[in-house]
Amino acid sequence: MDLKGKNVLLIGLAKTGISTIKLLDKLEANITVNDIKTEEKLSDILNELKDIKNAKYILGYHPEEVSHIDLAVVSPGVPLDLPFIKKLYSSDIEVIGEVELAYRLLDNPTFVGITGTNGKTTTTSLVGEIFKAAKEDTYVVGNIGKPVIETVGVADKKSVLVTELSSFQLESIVDFKPRVSMILNLSPDHLNRHHTMENYIMAKANIFKNQGKNDFTILNYDDEAVRELASKCNSQVLYFSRKSQDVRGVYVNDEGNIIINVDKEIVLLNKDELSLPGGHNLENCMAAAIGAYVLGVDLDVIREVLKTFKAVEHRLEYVRTLDGVMYVNDSKGTNPDSTIKAVTSYKNPIILIAGGYDKDSAYDELLDIAKENVKALVLMGATAPKIEACAKAKGFETIKRVNDMKEAVKVSHELANEGDVVLLSPACASWDMYTSFEVRGRDFKDNVNNL
Repeated sequence: MDLKGKNVLLIGLAKTGISTIKLLDKLEANITVNDIKTEEKLSDILNELKDIKNAKYILGYHPEEVSHIDLAVVSPGVPLDLPFIKKLYSSDIEVIGEVELAYRLLDNPTFVGITGTNGKTTTTSLVGEIFKAAKEDTYVVGNIGKPVIETVGVADKKSVLVTELSSFQLESIVDFKPRVSMILNLSPDHLNRHHTMENYIMAKANIFKNQGKNDFTILNYDDEAVRELASKCNSQVLYFSRKSQDVRGVYVNDEGNIIINVDKEIVLLNKDELSLPGGHNLENCMAAAIGAYVLGVDLDVIREVLKTFKAVEHRLEYVRTLDGVMYVNDSKGTNPDSTIKAVTSYKNPIILIAGGYDKDSAYDELLDIAKENVKALVLMGATAPKIEACAKAKGFETIKRVNDMKEAVKVSHELANEGDVVLLSPACASWDMYTSFEVRGRDFKDNVNNL
């Protein structure tokens, strides 16, 4: 893909936008950068781009004239149904995302693409560790942190790119084709962006739309919405299942052994040998194992990583124990289903810190399940009133509203008794109070460690 002298419009100055601009500059494209934020609000990012000479900036509004544009690259945070984006489509200007651009510029590495509502980061990290342990040239990229575009010119045909993909990133792919794709689960999320569950599922399903008969799609057999996508796959479908033993892929038998069942049945290890707790992590481990297996990784390597892998930061991350109370950072719990998985990972009484940016989620199911062992709710952020109203209707008695994380940790500490778990698992995005869930998680840990 030759972009020298091409007029490329980049829409959205975010983390991926910075990396994309730097690469486009190296490729000698004529860059126009557009963001609805003003120059003042983008000052830190613009300072990082001060050495880019071949770019002009249109900030605070969208440009009127686009007829000269050869290609538009949209950051994941920019909705594709904006009138401005629709104008680009209607002008026959190709609109792609950073993942698609990177795919076209890379030298044909092996892609493992991982998506789902929850578990993406843990599974992506697991798969990455397995390939690293197998001594492969491995890059863990995508929604997990490092943009895919940063591997252009570094990764080659022998490289493995383990790629976490959000629905936002998958909306804008055209030719992207992973060798192995995974859909871990599907539950309502980002409906403020996708509007309907059908649209959300359709975006997720883009991960396998270009795959062929020599590729693999790994699906969660126990999730009906995921299982039903098998009929849309042109690839070889493999399943992972905790509940059924009648699947081709990987399952758990009556003795708790994890069985790989592709060409023959192989006992991988017992689920009690896994380093990660909880049923959801059992699913993540099974998905990671079968994905690595079909790409030829030695079984002993897979076993060892599954036995020793440490929890991902901000995902059920142990922080400390103080006065017999365990503090756990699950800031990555950005939707109710994710928080359900966190809450059900512990048998001890829980003080749950929740709340944040409103993604039009419903909290009924979470609070029904939380009644089992959540003894108190500490709520913050934009959704606090919504969650509190729902919790009161469910019969919760101890509900505290707080203004910030420092107060949340202080109040939780006062409510907790020996043997309790103080769990930050917000069930919401962070954007009302923080720039990212990582910043939120670090704020929690800092305040916990300062107790």
